[in-house]
Amino acid sequence: MAGAGLDTLLDGLTVVDLSRNLPGPFGSRMLADLGAEVVKVEPPEGDPARALPPLFTALNEGKASRRVDFRSAEDLDGLRDLLATADVMLDSFRPGVLAGMGLDAATLHARNPRLVMVSITGYGQDGPWAGKAGHDLNFMALSGVLDQTRAPTGELAQPNVQWGDLAGGASMAVVAVLAAVWAAGRSGRGRHVDVSMTHALHAHLVMPRATGTLLAPGLGRRPGPGEDLLNGGLPCYHVYATADGRHLAVGALEHKFWRVACDVFERPDWVDRHWQRGAFPGSPDCSALRAEVADLIGAHTLAHWCARFEQADACVTPVLTLDEANSHPALAGASSAIWRSVR
Repeated sequence: MAGAGLDTLLDGLTVVDLSRNLPGPFGSRMLADLGAEVVKVEPPEGDPARALPPLFTALNEGKASRRVDFRSAEDLDGLRDLLATADVMLDSFRPGVLAGMGLDAATLHARNPRLVMVSITGYGQDGPWAGKAGHDLNFMALSGVLDQTRAPTGELAQPNVQWGDLAGGASMAVVAVLAAVWAAGRSGRGRHVDVSMTHALHAHLVMPRATGTLLAPGLGRRPGPGEDLLNGGLPCYHVYATADGRHLAVGALEHKFWRVACDVFERPDWVDRHWQRGAFPGSPDCSALRAEVADLIGAHTLAHWCARFEQADACVTPVLTLDEANSHPALAGASSAIWRSVR
C-alpha cells in the first residue's frame, strides 16, 4: 500500500493486533505497510479469514503471527507480557470481553502506561446496541448509509465493497491509532479509544445531510433516490448506459468541466443548463436535460465515448470492471501505491 520512502515512517512502532476478519486486519496492514512491526495474535483455530487464502494474504502480508488460547491463563499471561512492551493494541471484541480476559485498560496501563488501545466495535462501548453482534451489512443498514445506495427506481443495492468494515472501521481505527500514539509521545500516557463502525458510517453522511437540506424547500421534502445532488439528480453528475450495455460516469460537477463535456458532446446549447446556472434537481429542465444526455450517450458504445473523452479534461470516465481496473494505466506502475512520497 505504501510506496518507496513511506514504508519506514512507523519504524519502531510495535502493534499487537488481536482483531479478526476484515476491519482490524486491514487497519493493521496499513500500519505495517507504513513500517510498523505488527504481531497478529490468532486463536488456536486461526483467523476465520484463513479459510479464504487470497484474502488472508492481502490482509496480513508483512505481519508476524502468534497463536494464543484466550481461555488459557498461561497464554494470557504471555500476551500481557507482550503488551507490556508494545506501543499499540488493536482489537475487535465486543464490549466487556477485554476486561473478562484481564486485558482491560486499567490492567494493561498498570504495566505499560504508554500503551494505546484501539477497539473496533459495531455499535460502541455502551448504549442499547453495544452488546449486539453485527456485520458490515448491518452497520450500513443501521447507520443510514445503505439507504443512500438506492437506484433511481428505489431498489436497494447491496455493495460489494465493505464500507462499514473499511471506511467506518479500519480507516477510522488507523486515524485513532496515529492520533493516540502522537498524544502518548508527548504526554507519556496511552489511552483506550473506541471506534464504532455504525457511528463512523453515520458521520460519513455529511453530503446527503447538506444537500438534502439544500434541496428540500424546492422539492417539498428531502430528496429521494435519483433526486439528490450527487445520487443521480443532476445531468452533469450521473451514470449513463451506453449502446453496448456498459456505462459512462459523467462527473462534470463544476461548470468548467461541464463546458468541456458539452464540447465533446457537440452540444453547446447544453452549456448553461447546469446547476451552477440554476438548473437544480427536480426542475423540469434538469429532468429533460438528463433524458437528452442519456439518449445521446446511449446511442454509442463505451469505446466510442472513451475515445472521444481521452484528451478531454471533463471528469468523464468509463465504469470499469474489476479486471479492467486491475490493468488500467491509471492504476499501474508506481502510482499503484495508496501513499507515495512525492519528494
